[in-house]
Amino acid sequence: MDISKLKKIHIIGIGGIGISAVAKLLLSMDKVVTGSDLVDSDLIGVLRNFGAKIKIGPHKAENVDKNADLIIYSDAVPEDNPERVQGRKYKVESLSYFQFLGEYSKDKYTIAISGCHGKTTTTALVGLILENAGLDPTVIVGSKVQNWDGNLRIGAGKYFVVEADEYKAHMLELNPQAIILNNIEFDHADYYRDLNHVVESFQEFVNKLPSDGYFIYNADDQILGERIEKPACHILSYALENESADLIVKNIKIENSRQIFRPIYKSQELRDFNLQVPGRFNVANALAASLLALELGVKPDIIKDTLSQYKGVWRRFEIIGAIKNLTPAKNNVLVVSDYAHHPTEVAKTILAAKEFYPNKRLLVVFQPHQIQRTKALFDEFVKTFAQSPAEVVILSEIYDVAGREEKDVTKKISSNDLLDKIILTESKKLVQGIISSKYYYADSLAETKAKILTEVQSNDVVLILGAGDIDKVARELV
Repeated sequence: MDISKLKKIHIIGIGGIGISAVAKLLLSMDKVVTGSDLVDSDLIGVLRNFGAKIKIGPHKAENVDKNADLIIYSDAVPEDNPERVQGRKYKVESLSYFQFLGEYSKDKYTIAISGCHGKTTTTALVGLILENAGLDPTVIVGSKVQNWDGNLRIGAGKYFVVEADEYKAHMLELNPQAIILNNIEFDHADYYRDLNHVVESFQEFVNKLPSDGYFIYNADDQILGERIEKPACHILSYALENESADLIVKNIKIENSRQIFRPIYKSQELRDFNLQVPGRFNVANALAASLLALELGVKPDIIKDTLSQYKGVWRRFEIIGAIKNLTPAKNNVLVVSDYAHHPTEVAKTILAAKEFYPNKRLLVVFQPHQIQRTKALFDEFVKTFAQSPAEVVILSEIYDVAGREEKDVTKKISSNDLLDKIILTESKKLVQGIISSKYYYADSLAETKAKILTEVQSNDVVLILGAGDIDKVARELV
């Protein structure tokens, strides 16, 4: 496909966090962009300001112009969607969001950031470092980055930095020259059969690298180290624990709400780097981005300055603010929102909050994302919360994902089932004399918000976790 020759593109589900970036990209190339979505949003408002014509409400065949050159659709849009059906009647070429990214990536030096955790932060950091180095990259990230006022940076340079999503093996659509692979775990039980299936898909992905490409991986990740056969290209690794990696760290410490650490690049000590976002996992993300940048010839001081100025992205340990309108006895309560929805992410984010705010009480709110994920990782979720350092945990009801849930209602479970199993585990801790956390269940967002306001105390940190609509509660509180 020659994207330069396209004149009119219709985008179904145009308000999604990733696909809206593609819409902006096409508008910047002076394409005529139309689109549709079920609900309005701030992202859609931005697209309208850029010139997109967007219909809100149920998808309709008449939304599609027979003179369109291309239809791009969100992954959530099924094949029998009336606009996709109309496109076929008009014989308009149709691509999924990820298929379009694959086409775009063919003419760029594509840097794909993948793995089960840390993609968004690592993508943002790579893009910011290359920007500050004067390399003028184009970047598509699955969140909103303050520096770019959104989810897209449009550049004139050769580099294209993009999140390579593992869901349904979408990363295989890309044509990468460099891959950063942060970690591998079992997730997305509605697509992957088991961990072997996940590993096979990532192996196919890294095998796409050319002989002069770069494969950068986390040497602390056991599955990556033992089960991924390294491709025939430039291979480099980073690690927090494995001292044989090409980029490691010494002396991670927290001072004045910053993580300070000294990188060692191929046995050469660099000056201390620092981050104002918490968590050892974010140090690992910073190492991944730094290692690629160093290999591309970026000077260490540019990397250091970029990391120190990085304030995070939307819904990645995002500090929302203080709860409004509390009584004087419940003042100075800080609300943080995070997208974490896998047990590993949840556990690490809770620990990061405790490390960053060691003298504050921690109230954690979690909304599980998707019934099948909750069922497949049930025991891991129970373990995460039974071992949590949080003083209070509120489990909001599971967020159903449209089009991705099982139809058999007898197979459904509830966050209340998690609560019951956690309390059983907690009872054993009480017998052993271990101080227990408080656990609660809330069957709706309204009840979740009410429970927070009931349980919160002065100077608490309220950490709100989940990939569904739980973020609304964080915004409403503040």
